[in-house]
Amino acid sequence: MTDHDRTEPFVDLPVEPYRGPEGAAAVTDHAAVAWHVSFDRSQRRSPLFAEVFRSFCDHVRTGEVRELRIGTWDELGDHGSEEVVALLCEAAGRLPELRALHLGDIPWEQSEISWITQSDVTPLLEAFPRLRRLVVRGGGVRLRPVRHDALRLLRIETGGLPASTARAVGAADLPSLHHLELWMGEEEYGADSTVDDLAGILSGERLPSLRHLGLQNSEYQDAIAAAVATAPVLPRLRSLGLSMGALGDAGATALLAGRSLAHLETLDLSHHFMSDEVMGRVRRHLSALGVAVDLDEQLEEEHDCEEGAEGGPDCDCVRYRYAAVGE
Repeated sequence: MTDHDRTEPFVDLPVEPYRGPEGAAAVTDHAAVAWHVSFDRSQRRSPLFAEVFRSFCDHVRTGEVRELRIGTWDELGDHGSEEVVALLCEAAGRLPELRALHLGDIPWEQSEISWITQSDVTPLLEAFPRLRRLVVRGGGVRLRPVRHDALRLLRIETGGLPASTARAVGAADLPSLHHLELWMGEEEYGADSTVDDLAGILSGERLPSLRHLGLQNSEYQDAIAAAVATAPVLPRLRSLGLSMGALGDAGATALLAGRSLAHLETLDLSHHFMSDEVMGRVRRHLSALGVAVDLDEQLEEEHDCEEGAEGGPDCDCVRYRYAAVGE
């Protein structure tokens, strides 16, 4: 499932890094690109992010900008995104056409996801009432329940989603939201939610337009699958993502035993710990319904035992599953 809504005019805009006044002047159509603004950590005397962003506002025709991607900021791991959020909100009046915002658009080779420290992103939704797509990447993402009438896509990519953030998403009024994707993460990196914290999302009461739900990258993926299987929100979905987590036979079996899945177009269960037998059942069941299912990346449980004892007849070591993204 792509992170873009194909009906939006800004979909797949070519990314244009902001390289200063001369670089901006070389771009003919400032609405036709997704501007990427970032602190250049490779340069010893690089301007601070605030300086770069203010230069961007002064030399780009911001009144035309539709998509903005924020990369690294100063001391990425030590400082959260509070200043970045404040700068964006301060510039909201200069960005009247902004429809898509990606906060933390930082590739893996530049920073592990756990090294990106986020903050409360609620002010962005309050400052940009016409925003249609918000993607946030990093740890410590906070959110307060808010109403936003225009937002169509919300994706939070994290190695550790706070329970309070999961509850806030479920308590927010998002009448236009079509695509919701949450990466739950691992306890070691701040994930402290349980399936109960997803109750507001699974009820669908405040998400009347939801068509894609992704509750992914979780250590308790079996419990999520079982809850989704009987959730009121399920019948309105066209696609469902339960990938990247510790899904096993119990969760997959519960999913098959719950509400009908015949209305789904796609179901993503990739990165899982299902047995061959249950995988076969899932594939046959969904194929008969005409649902395209992704069962890639079948994994085996890890063993926490002494070297050489793993898998032996007397092995009583702890076995565990893991989410795809933590650090």
